[in-house]
Amino acid sequence: MMHTMTGARRPLKLAAGLLATLLLTSLGGCASSGPGVADNTAAPPAADREAILAMAGDYAVTFDFEETVSFDAAYTPADPYHSGAFEVVRVIRDEPGLIELQHILVVGADGKQLPVKHWRQKWVYEPAYVFDYLGDNRWRRRDLDPGEAAGRWAQFVYQVDDSPRYAALGDWRHDRGTAAWTSEPALRPLPRRDATKRDDYDAIRAVNRHALTPGGWVHEQDNTKVRLGAAGPEPLVREVGVNRYQHNGDFAVAIAEDYWRETADYWAAVRELWTRLEQEQGEIGLTLEGEPEAMYADFLGHADALASGEQTLAAAVAEARQTLRRYTVDSTAIARR
Repeated sequence: MMHTMTGARRPLKLAAGLLATLLLTSLGGCASSGPGVADNTAAPPAADREAILAMAGDYAVTFDFEETVSFDAAYTPADPYHSGAFEVVRVIRDEPGLIELQHILVVGADGKQLPVKHWRQKWVYEPAYVFDYLGDNRWRRRDLDPGEAAGRWAQFVYQVDDSPRYAALGDWRHDRGTAAWTSEPALRPLPRRDATKRDDYDAIRAVNRHALTPGGWVHEQDNTKVRLGAAGPEPLVREVGVNRYQHNGDFAVAIAEDYWRETADYWAAVRELWTRLEQEQGEIGLTLEGEPEAMYADFLGHADALASGEQTLAAAVAEARQTLRRYTVDSTAIARR
């Protein structure tokens, strides 16, 4: 169904043509019944759910990263990275042990404000599995022992086209009015701020903390940039990252909301395609090296065509299936369904 929109509308194909530039200059770094959710889980603590849901809202966001300690005598830490953006975060799924939050940027280009679909975070209580990043744009599902997941939440993070990025188990802690979740260490791909500029490391080993603050929330990162080899990850340099989300409604929030109303059904179908690979195939590999700009530009372009009325929902989803087949390894049978 096409929804009436307010505010400026971006031209068709903008995402395919300009998305990489917008992301690099503005940023730092499922139909099934509960993907990743273990059977017969206990009810999650209400305080945990409230903390996750509290991350929804309208925000001014700052992204700050600084390399701190080099482990290679020939390497000098890079200059600090600072950027910012406006971002809308909405709850798109809310079940007792499963919550999903969709981030949508509102960015400026040529004097206009434009919506850009950003990352998605999925929170699963006592998950049956997580996926691990292996390097070279490959991810593998790792089944969890029930005792390992008991009482804990996994955060799954997905890229702008709903392909996987990283996942990790962690624990929510509530103390004297504070709420914070800290993850176990996990590998992830290079951030976009480095992916098209550097080839001296292969992945980041990260510990993440999400904490509520009086004015919003913060995403803190303890990162180690590593080279991957037969002997395992070799550290190059440590990095500290702080992404601050401060409540702010002084931007064109309606532009993001209109975009999501017009494209939500398409993105739900795209999520289901990726979830089939995640659950049934167990390993996802891309046919692209480095930053998969061509893939996410295609997925976003199909969404634009739907929002502009140039494609029906069925046609956009059919194009998405073809895009997934083109850019993923051994996915033909699942993607065709």
